[in-house]
Amino acid sequence: MSDTAAETHMTTYTPGGRRRHRKTKQGGTGVRRAVVLAMAVPVASAALAGTSAFAAGNDTATAAGHSAPDHAEGTPATGTTATVTDDQQMAANLDARVLDQRLGSDVSGVVLDADSDSTLWDHHASTALMPASNAKLATATAALTVLGPQHRFTTKVVYGDGTLKLVGGGDRTLTGDDLGELARTAVAGLKKAGLSSVKVAVDDSLFPEPTLAAGWNDGYYPDTVAPVRALVVDGHGVQDTSVDAGQAFAKLVAAQGVTVDGDVTRATARRTDVPVGHHTSAPLADVVKKMLKTSDNNIAETLLRMTALRAGRPATFEGGTEVVRHVLSRHYGVSLENFEIHDGSGLSRADRIPAATLAQLLELLTEDRYAHTLGSILEGLPVAGEAGSTLGPEWGRFDDPHSQCAVGKVQAKTGTLTGAIALSGLTRTESGEWRVFSFVENGATAAPSDTKDAMDGLAATVNGCWA
Repeated sequence: MSDTAAETHMTTYTPGGRRRHRKTKQGGTGVRRAVVLAMAVPVASAALAGTSAFAAGNDTATAAGHSAPDHAEGTPATGTTATVTDDQQMAANLDARVLDQRLGSDVSGVVLDADSDSTLWDHHASTALMPASNAKLATATAALTVLGPQHRFTTKVVYGDGTLKLVGGGDRTLTGDDLGELARTAVAGLKKAGLSSVKVAVDDSLFPEPTLAAGWNDGYYPDTVAPVRALVVDGHGVQDTSVDAGQAFAKLVAAQGVTVDGDVTRATARRTDVPVGHHTSAPLADVVKKMLKTSDNNIAETLLRMTALRAGRPATFEGGTEVVRHVLSRHYGVSLENFEIHDGSGLSRADRIPAATLAQLLELLTEDRYAHTLGSILEGLPVAGEAGSTLGPEWGRFDDPHSQCAVGKVQAKTGTLTGAIALSGLTRTESGEWRVFSFVENGATAAPSDTKDAMDGLAATVNGCWA
């Protein structure tokens, strides 16, 4: 897991003491600037106290002679300015809109200028909150780094002692058609050997027995997330995905004219077993895109285990999260201050990630040196208004007057649990500069759809929607 490019990690502090990680540019072109935007737009207290603050912040004000404090969380400032810039207007609007009652009072947020390494806006960004599915950003980063974007997962069929064994290899995207091709290949081999009957077993020994992660609710099984096993077909949400896949495989074998004796059992493949078929998945890069677009919990948990195995750790929650932490901190220099995860999907109610850390993860996507390894994360992030993604109209996202103008312009990972909603992503200014943002709220009492509308409005504000 060594760096592929020379990189020096340095810890620096903004005037308010919030830690940012700066990295020497590839090729030794110098240290990126870490500055805090001077705020020059006062926001009326009446606007801040309103039920919805999305009508606030349209004024164009000047601040000649305005003396800014060193730093105030939520209103960073380091100097004076004669005119209001777009970034200052954005920050002033966010100051108002983050107090929207639909978001509740426990909100964390940050906006970064990835090109200059500036922190443009900060509201309790170092506070660790439940990230929900935003934790998948950490899982995806670790998986792509350890396994590589072109890694493929292999499902095998072997024969020995009168038994066909379907061997799981951690492919969470295996389909019924894939299984059918495996069955046809296996049956062709059996018939060539003069065999007309066979037993069928499954081998999912690649992963230890599944357990509930710390902070998971019993009610999650099997619909929200299935017990984590190395074998599954068509993403079935059942208690035993391995036996389910084996039963489907047995039916396909029987349909090819070979008698299947008895029920599907479990058996571990032996070195002496004869390979009779295999299927390889699409590249990991494509699997990551699917996981992020649809926020697939099962893919996330499988990737966590496969990442652990490749790094030489046990294929468990603990082994996987240990590797995630190592990759983020040692490979990329991402801060793990107040960072705590217990799974790969973000379902754990014990997970805690600050908005600042989520933004740091996304900021990596704007650096050319990481494009080959992490590019599929950027490609997989849902786009505002994209049908079939978690930011699509079928989920009621970016469909109100305060966010519609950002449709097609914001890419972000969603996150939703009872009492926790997150939205972290990227957008570009009209001049093409990257703006990275992360917003996380816990404990809002408004209807989730209303809270999501307010969250979409924050992201739209970063994109430049002032009204």
